[in-house]
Order: sequence, then C-alpha cells, then structure tokens
Amino acid sequence: MDEQQLQVFIDIVNQYFNHQTGRLPEMGSPYLGDPTALPVFNFTGVIGISGTRQGCVYFTAQRDLLRNLLLHVGEVDVSEPNLSDLVGEIANTISGNARRHFGADFLISVPVVVAGNADAIQVPRSVKAYILPLRWHKQDAVLVVSLQ
Repeated sequence: MDEQQLQVFIDIVNQYFNHQTGRLPEMGSPYLGDPTALPVFNFTGVIGISGTRQGCVYFTAQRDLLRNLLLHVGEVDVSEPNLSDLVGEIANTISGNARRHFGADFLISVPVVVAGNADAIQVPRSVKAYILPLRWHKQDAVLVVSLQ
C-alpha cells in the first residue's frame, strides 16, 4: 500500500461525510498501527477483502459521532441497532467506493458489525495496518486499512 492508494481512502472518507452532512471531517495524518493494538471505539464495521488484495478495512467510531450523523440526516431513532447499522453502512460504502478504484478483483464481504469488543476485531498480522484518524463534530473515528 503506497501513499497514493491511502489517498484514495482519505478521499472516499471525505466524500462520504461531505455528501451526508455537507461538512468534511478533520482528517489526521495516517500512520502505521500495531496489528495487535489497533484503535477500536464503541461501534466498528468490518469489511473483509479478498481477490487480488487480501485483508480488511474497518471503520470504527464513537457512539456520539454516529448518533450525531443520524440526527444530521434527519433520523430520530438513535438506538443501538441503528448505530450498528450506520457503522456497517459507512464501512460498506467506503469499501464499495474503493472497489471502483481498485477494480472488480477487489472483492468485499458484507459488513460485520462489532459493538465495543475489541478482541473480536483482528487484522492479518503479516500485513501492515494503516490508521486514518478523523474527527467530525468533535468526535473521533478511525478507518483502518490492512491490505496485502
């Protein structure tokens, strides 16, 4: 994974937030994470990647960020199931848009949503995990890209 490929994911995250809210997130500097100690917040949507590239992409966010996103788009039901659905939708949208860039052999799974339990989220230890931190409405979130 090179800088140009990481920029694809940054652009997709920016497009998602801009399209949904009319406001770009504050993107932090990407960095390499330790595959055994990656950031996980209240809700995480994980997408497995197969085909010519293998690994996973996951989006993890604080409860308040997801709640504010739902409210911003006019959804008043901010229950746990809706927060879970939203984080899965964000992960799926980001991965689906990445597929457009990387081609038809960039195969994505359906999202797996994890609420809170960091032990349930693992990336391949042999593959570098890039952390793309962001803030929206003063709440933190992270996109993790771990692809061969």
